[in-house]
Amino acid sequence: MILLRLQPINGLTHLTVGTSFPHKKCRRRPLLLRPQAVPSRTQRIMESISVSGEVGGAGGAYSYEALKRLDQLWSGICSAQEAVQEPQQVVSTIPSLFRSSDLADKAEGSYDVLVCGGTLGIFIATALCARGLQVAIVERNVLKGREQEWNISRKELLELVEVGVLEEDDIEGATAVQFNPNRCGFERKGDIWVNDILNLGVSPEKLIDIVKTRFISLGGVIFEGCSVSSINVYEDAAVLKLSGGKILSCRLIIDAMGNFSPVVKQIRGGKKPDGVCLVVGTCARGFETNSNSDVIFSSSSIKKVGDSKAQLFWEAFPAGSGPLDRTTYMFTYVEPQPGSPKLEELLEAYWDLMPEYQAKSFYAFSSGVSLDNLEILRVIYGIFPTYRQSPLPAAFSRVLQFGDASGIQSPVSFGGFGSLTRHLGRLSAGIHEAINGDYLDSYNLSLLNPYMPNLSASWLFQRAMSAKQQSNVPTDFINELLYTNFSCMQRLGDPVLRPFLQDVVQFDPLSKTLGLVMLTNPQILPSIFKQVGIPVLLDWCRHFLGLGYYTLLSTFADPIVRPFLHTLPSKTSFQWKRHLEAWKYGSGLDYKL
Repeated sequence: MILLRLQPINGLTHLTVGTSFPHKKCRRRPLLLRPQAVPSRTQRIMESISVSGEVGGAGGAYSYEALKRLDQLWSGICSAQEAVQEPQQVVSTIPSLFRSSDLADKAEGSYDVLVCGGTLGIFIATALCARGLQVAIVERNVLKGREQEWNISRKELLELVEVGVLEEDDIEGATAVQFNPNRCGFERKGDIWVNDILNLGVSPEKLIDIVKTRFISLGGVIFEGCSVSSINVYEDAAVLKLSGGKILSCRLIIDAMGNFSPVVKQIRGGKKPDGVCLVVGTCARGFETNSNSDVIFSSSSIKKVGDSKAQLFWEAFPAGSGPLDRTTYMFTYVEPQPGSPKLEELLEAYWDLMPEYQAKSFYAFSSGVSLDNLEILRVIYGIFPTYRQSPLPAAFSRVLQFGDASGIQSPVSFGGFGSLTRHLGRLSAGIHEAINGDYLDSYNLSLLNPYMPNLSASWLFQRAMSAKQQSNVPTDFINELLYTNFSCMQRLGDPVLRPFLQDVVQFDPLSKTLGLVMLTNPQILPSIFKQVGIPVLLDWCRHFLGLGYYTLLSTFADPIVRPFLHTLPSKTSFQWKRHLEAWKYGSGLDYKL
């Protein structure tokens, strides 16, 4: 007979096991059982969902294991003092000719451009292929888009048509769902409604497949399942060494490896991000009323998440996978420091707050939804670091950052697809001209990622929307500030509101908005000074004045200079074109209603 006896020893469960025999005394050997941690609600939910394999790009992984890896990375960023870690030296400069080196005979292919990172890199690669360049893509995974949709405006997709990446009919093929109207909501304050802003749900899986097919038809080459090992920059070529030993040469390498590119880590010296947007969410089935979207919904006050304070924002829109399916994001802006909320902690808060948010939403005034009545299709999460020194100038000859790796996206957006479409035309034209003229040194390449005062001015918005851990402003200040600003922009009309909602900051609309805010709600000004701090405001004033200066240059100097460009030497003409583009895009005057 087997004997099992449970006895408490020092707070742990102690299991005594013995075998009983008649007329014999039995010696019992104690075995100590260690208590097992109870799985979190996030773990239970995520492990109950069937997930497909990971793909490249932000939001391309859905598993609980991937969440823990990302949280570990995030904890390392938060715990660091200045530098996260000593970065790997990926890029080396070799002052000699590649064609005279021992590696020349080992190169398995030579191209005009090699694009590292295919999820967003496929767009610049196809645009350059359409201009007649020989281009190859290196992607560490299979080159395909994620299942989770991107929300974007039709106007932004048409910019892909203009540069030859898509045909107009392709937009319909890649669009999974359309929805209107779209709300900017501020809890306990009010709502502002707009149409045709981020109102298309585009399937990355379909879109990237369409662009991939076009890229290959134009002669492009794709190396899948290959990671970047090192980059050697010679005087006459850039050489890419891949895991597995494959060697490729080219005239220019485009780094499209995203926020955590090893090349960017090397350039920035492992520096901590200045700010981070943390995003969690779901795609879930079970929403009976599901035709409109939230561009942004601000919680009324700061919440406690883990050991930290956070101002929480929401975004939601219908998903194309079914009429009852809806994507919901919860996000917050933080400075990376010890105690910052982890993604899993945010998800734990999300499960509690999401039904409450839906109950306050425009499509569910009465009862909202219950988490128990929803089928969770995917759990979404991501970290989007941003740096004040952005866009990132080229640090090496023959190597250029693109997309999220370049820091071209707004500090208040998570995901850089919208900024990619906006800048793709000027970048593809500039890169094509640089290749043809051999203007591939770091100075000339840096002109393609120039200082943009409107991007730098956006830093004030992220700081104002970040909860301070020790603060003497009211807990509802951020929600109040946003509602005041959006109300003023609505009063000033579409020329002010619509560019801002698409991450375009312009001098005239910003000046009008600030003036109206001071007139209508002057009592909020002391809290603004307390929230962002005098040094940040002074630094912002420098970029605000730069925004005005670039607006003047683009409006008045550009028409004078442009007619003379064809009379200049080709290299000087290339440089002046880039200056004119910097004025135009840096002032937001490229945006058209």
